[in-house]
Amino acid sequence: MLLMRRFEEKCAQLYGQQKIKGFCHLYIGQEAVVAGTYSAITPEDSVITAYRDHGHALACGLSPESIMAELYGKATGCSKGKGGSMHLFSKEHRFFGGHGIVGGQVPLGAGIAFAEKYLETGKVNICFMGDGAVRQGALHETFNMAMLWNLPVVFVIENNGYAMGTSVQRTTNVMDLSQIGLSYQMPSEAVDGMNVVTVHDAMTQAVARARNGEGPTLLEIRTYRYRGHSMSDPAKYRTKEELESYRNQDPIEQIKSWMMDNKHLTDKAYEALEEKIDAMVSASVQFAEESPWPEEIEMYRDVYVQEDYPYLMD
Repeated sequence: MLLMRRFEEKCAQLYGQQKIKGFCHLYIGQEAVVAGTYSAITPEDSVITAYRDHGHALACGLSPESIMAELYGKATGCSKGKGGSMHLFSKEHRFFGGHGIVGGQVPLGAGIAFAEKYLETGKVNICFMGDGAVRQGALHETFNMAMLWNLPVVFVIENNGYAMGTSVQRTTNVMDLSQIGLSYQMPSEAVDGMNVVTVHDAMTQAVARARNGEGPTLLEIRTYRYRGHSMSDPAKYRTKEELESYRNQDPIEQIKSWMMDNKHLTDKAYEALEEKIDAMVSASVQFAEESPWPEEIEMYRDVYVQEDYPYLMD
């Protein structure tokens, strides 16, 4: 969680320096959602998410160097410099994006889960989305099919209260988004997304249900982003009091206090952790700065899978 926080803070700084260009959506404040999730799944399980994806990529094992290089648009990036902030990807780490189209990843997550069931792998897909994606018709079609086919998927709504600058209150009369799953008889639950332990517990149960052949679960994980929707958003649509109320529930401070109270962490150990994380982030920036730009020919690569379909090149 601390790595996610420091990495994103550095991204904000680099964006201001125009080292990172294009769209950039920071995850600051939402770290407990991803940390609690990845502590409840195995490396063989898969994850797919939307464009606010830096934290997810870090949690699933992509190196900070490969992510930072991707944000720079460098050839050493995890998507070869072609995806940028919104399209991080790693087949090796079972991380299938990073998707810029709102809600576009939802049917894809169900598709991955369908493949796992068809191949009888015992693996589970975790499909993340924002509260704005709930308004997309594809979500409801996906929920119907996921329940009909009993797919091993956990749908996660990261409800940070705003779809870009539009609050949830302005888009629906159903404020409890977890209730949407009930219309499909999908097990559903609202979860405190500012508490990593609560997220872990809820995810553990949902993943076990999917792995045991009991089908999908919907988790509405209620969280908050401290920054605007993207780096170009000053977030003037919310009050300072609202922001401060969530900062008082900061997920990192919560788990830090709990660990210290229970003698799992000392001030000295935390300081050492901060130094380690700062060094990792600094190393990722140096790697990105020193990495080469993609060659022009890369514009024409990865368009077709010519190894499997040589006739496409005729």
